[in-house]
Amino acid sequence: MTNHTEFLWYIPNQVEGGHRGDVSDPEPASLETLTSHARALEDHGWDGALIGTGWGRPDTFTVAAALTARTRTFEPLIAIRPGYWRPANFASAAATLDALSGGRVRINIVSGQDNLAAYGDSEGDQAHRYARTKDFMRLVRRLWTETDVTFESEHFQVAGSTVVPRIPPRGDRLHPRLYFGGASEAAERVAATEADVQLFWGEPLDGVAERIARLKRLSRDLDRDLPPLEFGLRITTLVRDTTEQAWADAEAKVDEMAAKQAQVDQHRRSPAVGQQRLLDLHARGEVLDDNLYTAPGRYGGGGAGTTWLVGSAEDVARSLRKYRDLGINHFVLSDTPYLSEIRRQGDQLLPLLRDGATEASTEPLRADAVA
Repeated sequence: MTNHTEFLWYIPNQVEGGHRGDVSDPEPASLETLTSHARALEDHGWDGALIGTGWGRPDTFTVAAALTARTRTFEPLIAIRPGYWRPANFASAAATLDALSGGRVRINIVSGQDNLAAYGDSEGDQAHRYARTKDFMRLVRRLWTETDVTFESEHFQVAGSTVVPRIPPRGDRLHPRLYFGGASEAAERVAATEADVQLFWGEPLDGVAERIARLKRLSRDLDRDLPPLEFGLRITTLVRDTTEQAWADAEAKVDEMAAKQAQVDQHRRSPAVGQQRLLDLHARGEVLDDNLYTAPGRYGGGGAGTTWLVGSAEDVARSLRKYRDLGINHFVLSDTPYLSEIRRQGDQLLPLLRDGATEASTEPLRADAVA
């Protein structure tokens, strides 16, 4: 597994525009729009992008395949659900795209809630859901690395299964990396034994440090038989030319969110454990660490939009370096409008974060307190 730092962006993958306020393109799901994002990512220093998934969105794997065909280096982090795919079908599809793209495929395994009945899936309780995810990840990895695989569990069965094309080793990469998220005890046990990369939401540094330590202990206690688990951060980064302008824009965005929605959105109704952790952060303050802004979570910001790192490129780079010092080496960043921010943050932020980059500024992260 890699030890250098990697930087991905986010492609929301929705038919209707307006995701997190981005109304810059009237056809966000067109191949032309999606290709313009993927090529901008290549041109501005990014490794690739997480592509969102969920019933009611375009099929994520199909979008990823189309974008790899129109790009040279873009690496899609393809979000998929075990209940949407059967393991052998998925392993074959991913191996095929990996071969056609020259080894550019990454996979994000999603176990959160979705409109399961719409595509014929059903799940039991949390223990059942994560047991199925664990079996899915274990079986897919075996199908990528072994031949004539026979596997039988409560959830999946294959007999004498050999996936083609075979995935050739590329350095220490034996197959597409499996990224995974989740903060519940059940989710962390799956990550500790089956994931290649555990993704965290934008929690404060102390929370991330605590979770990294716990996952490392779990990996040892559960006798992980894979290379060491790596860690990633999925977060919104609001970058402007100056600290003052960044905070002015951040507060204006939150004011607009508050005006549209006086009550906290549906994430409050039945949040996952990781989402609840983010929502609870606001009780500790509107700004945590140096520039982690918690206010968006009060007015509808969900997932990576719940907390934002706010500031100049130097401010945000300094904060991201602190996460890297904890052991994070996979970053999935974003802000809206998506396309213009790909360019801005690729040109201003990434050069300060690439391996070997040094501190560009030592000035305070905030000029004043948030009103």
